[in-house]
Amino acid sequence: MEWYLVLLALTGGFMLLMMAGLPVAFAFMLVNIVGAFLLWGGLMGLGELVHRSRDSVSMFALLPLPLFILLGEVLFRSGVVSGTLDALDKWFGRLPGRLGLLAIAASTIFATVSGVSAGSVAMLGSTLGPEMEKRGYRKSMTLGPILGGGGLSIMIPPTALGVLFAALAVLSVADFLIAIIIPGLLMALLYATYIVIRCYLQPSVAPAYQVPPTPLSVRLKAAAKHILPLAAIIFLVTGVIFVGIATPTEAAATGAIGAFILAACYGRLHWQVAKQSIVHTLEISGMMLLIITGAKTFSQILAFSGASRGMIEFVLGIPLAPIMIILMMQVIILFMGMFFDTVSIMMITIPVFFPIVQSLGFNPLWFGVMFLLNIEMSVTTPPFGLSLFVMKGVSSPDTTMGDVIRAALPFLGVDAIVMGLMLAFPRLVLWLPGVMRQIS
Repeated sequence: MEWYLVLLALTGGFMLLMMAGLPVAFAFMLVNIVGAFLLWGGLMGLGELVHRSRDSVSMFALLPLPLFILLGEVLFRSGVVSGTLDALDKWFGRLPGRLGLLAIAASTIFATVSGVSAGSVAMLGSTLGPEMEKRGYRKSMTLGPILGGGGLSIMIPPTALGVLFAALAVLSVADFLIAIIIPGLLMALLYATYIVIRCYLQPSVAPAYQVPPTPLSVRLKAAAKHILPLAAIIFLVTGVIFVGIATPTEAAATGAIGAFILAACYGRLHWQVAKQSIVHTLEISGMMLLIITGAKTFSQILAFSGASRGMIEFVLGIPLAPIMIILMMQVIILFMGMFFDTVSIMMITIPVFFPIVQSLGFNPLWFGVMFLLNIEMSVTTPPFGLSLFVMKGVSSPDTTMGDVIRAALPFLGVDAIVMGLMLAFPRLVLWLPGVMRQIS
């Protein structure tokens, strides 16, 4: 059978099952069973499928995944992060759009302990959103910063989706987590810049209001109590990887232990918190490992059938500059984000795109970070971005989906600017991992 027919049959079958409502993991499983039976020799192929499925999740690189999820679960369910939000509020004074800036700052900090975009949007939408509306903020400045900030959870380590991506793309987890730091912080900086400039030019979108002056001693005390301990958790995760003290797995373990200790120090570590955190971690981790099993086996079936090789040869034969092929891939990912969830996009495209990227001679780490940014954009891309629905669900009853989408568009524009900067200046991605290797 020709390679393009195999590719069309496998990917088309997967997408049809997804559109029919079958979960990602089970859609992959069904397609893989049929593919292994037809292409790997019947019952022998099914036996090989079982062995390869087991090997796909027996990877040391996947160990940080459940630990990072556990870290975020403990800190959120114990309420530790709510104290951080109050402490940050004391530091913003009378800046234009101060509540929008607070949303970005809080999202940046929460991203370092969560990695779950929808969770950040839900929490800030239900806590900051009503306060912003009460202060007369327009919908664009109430919903937009929360939506934009929620995406930072994917782009700032530790991020469970980043670990999953690195494992699927066969990239160094440590290099990838460090590589996304500068793009993630650049996004936060540009979000804040946009908010300040727009609120300065259009004061009506975020009316100024009287803020009681907070003595420096009170602000320092709040920072010492609620921000510095969280910074210690950040160092236990990202800092120890950067300086070469620990591997990502060891860093994830120290971060999770640190989260339990911090919750206990605040007197918020109860049996119910621990139980809910562990149970939810097991649920999410089990789902992700099933998806990894399906995706890895899917890519192996594509390689065995010759579809991967045929596709690479076809793309390399297109009379386009290599950078244009990279741009086409990014457009495809963004288009898919309008209809599929982030994990589904990764599962479909990684086995197809990464062999091509490597054959074209591009750095896979650089492409991977741009890929992740595009995935981040997909959670706020209409019409089916998950964060759009979460934001609509936690907003006031008079908020329409049109309001949510219009508020998201400027922040998607900022994401596009960061994407362009990474295309033009790959060092934004590659410099920090290079420094880490020199130190360690």
